[in-house]
Amino acid sequence: MSMVITGLGTVSPAGTTTAEYWEAIREGRSLIGPIPDFDTDGFPVRLGGKVPGFRAREHLEGKYAVQTDAFTQFALVAADEAMTDARLTIDRDPFSVGALICSYAGGVEFGQREIAALWSKGPDHVGPYQSIAWFYAASTGQVSIRGGLKGMCGVLVTDEPGMLDALGQSEQALRRGTSAMLAGGSEAPLGSPFSLACQVGTELLSGSDDPASAYVPFTEQARGYVPAEGAAIVVVEDEETAAARGARPRAVVAGQASTFSDVGGFDPGGEGLRRAAREALRRAEISPDRVDVVFADALGVPKADADEVALLRGLFPDGVAVTAPKTGFGRAYAGASALDVSAAVLTLEHQIIPPTPNVHTTVSGLDLVAGVARRTRVETALVLSRGLGGTNSAAVLTLPAPHHDTDHRPQIPRERAEEDHHG
Repeated sequence: MSMVITGLGTVSPAGTTTAEYWEAIREGRSLIGPIPDFDTDGFPVRLGGKVPGFRAREHLEGKYAVQTDAFTQFALVAADEAMTDARLTIDRDPFSVGALICSYAGGVEFGQREIAALWSKGPDHVGPYQSIAWFYAASTGQVSIRGGLKGMCGVLVTDEPGMLDALGQSEQALRRGTSAMLAGGSEAPLGSPFSLACQVGTELLSGSDDPASAYVPFTEQARGYVPAEGAAIVVVEDEETAAARGARPRAVVAGQASTFSDVGGFDPGGEGLRRAAREALRRAEISPDRVDVVFADALGVPKADADEVALLRGLFPDGVAVTAPKTGFGRAYAGASALDVSAAVLTLEHQIIPPTPNVHTTVSGLDLVAGVARRTRVETALVLSRGLGGTNSAAVLTLPAPHHDTDHRPQIPRERAEEDHHG
């Protein structure tokens, strides 16, 4: 069975559409700025990647705006775009469509607001939606309720690898007879002091006040990552099912694998991520020399970066293009790998590898796409992701089958010809 992506929806620090996201990462824009929602004085972290000007009532019915935290609202908006893009309707059998949307932070902003009301005014002032809005599964629940999805639904709490794990679980659901799945990740961890305080405790966040140098993995200046918010959701279907209803495959999820390698920290030595990458390629039946681009995890912590570079050198001894668009807007936890999957799909479609913003130095043995986007032939992309707590995942995405026919393949030379796509 081949699982294909037929719909894509994205909410990011570039805006509330996939088109805005692609334009920003293609141009290598830096979208990092001061966290605007509260006074960060006293916090060691002051920068983040914020979805700009988001107003829930401009996108959602009033009842959903009232009942939900921003992380669920992002998921609802991204799900709308994905289902519209896939031209997916559930009129025939709502039990055949499910959802698996991941979160690591949950609805912390909503929860802090209600707890503040509890302590300042008493229990009568706590709203009825506090019991559900904070919960990690709220995004999946509200997407399924609003969309009328009655198939298999769930949530994974595995930090950044969440989306990649969701792809693997969605494939299993399709094998069991589900017609389509909405898979994704959504986070909004920048809206409250409590949420930021929880992140600071990891000691992995950058304390820089300079947006241009705050998140610069693979460099000597790397001192952690910048937190971000955002979401991406894809519609995945069995290739034959998609073809039968006339859906246009945007990419093939050729292989996915996950590992667990440490309790409490990140993958020590990179062995867990290395195993996940090799297994994903094995399941995809693709050798490393056929990979055209790697979307790196790019934690921004020197030891973790060194481990990832060693992994890439070992897995790709002849070299491979590496990029990390997230350095331009931050690391959005479960939304991070979701946004990377979105970027990989768009890279395959446009045959353009987006650059790694703010990183301008050369890394020995690493073909890092920096400065400007790179136009080149891209048939296979590998997405890597590590999470706090030892979770590691990798996914292989390829062009849909028609594109592998030489009559349809984009006529772009294999040589790495760089182009500046600004403007």
